[in-house]
Amino acid sequence: MKIIVITLAMLAILIGFSFGIDLMLGFDMKTAWRNAISPFRVMEVPEYFVFVTLIVVYLLKKLYELTSKWISSKLRKILE
Repeated sequence: MKIIVITLAMLAILIGFSFGIDLMLGFDMKTAWRNAISPFRVMEVPEYFVFVTLIVVYLLKKLYELTSKWISSKLRKILE
């Protein structure tokens, strides 16, 4: 329960910080709110590359875990 509260508190603080910086840069309220809530609209090409790379690495790790479990279960059945 503490982890969820801490995560939500950090999210709220970071969104508020981003919102405040956008307001100080001179954006209007609507644009600052949109930038704070939807970070994919303000990402640049290198940030997209890093984001996609992290997702691909995560998916490859999960695929490796699933295939290794499947292979070990098949080997266990063969050796029995």
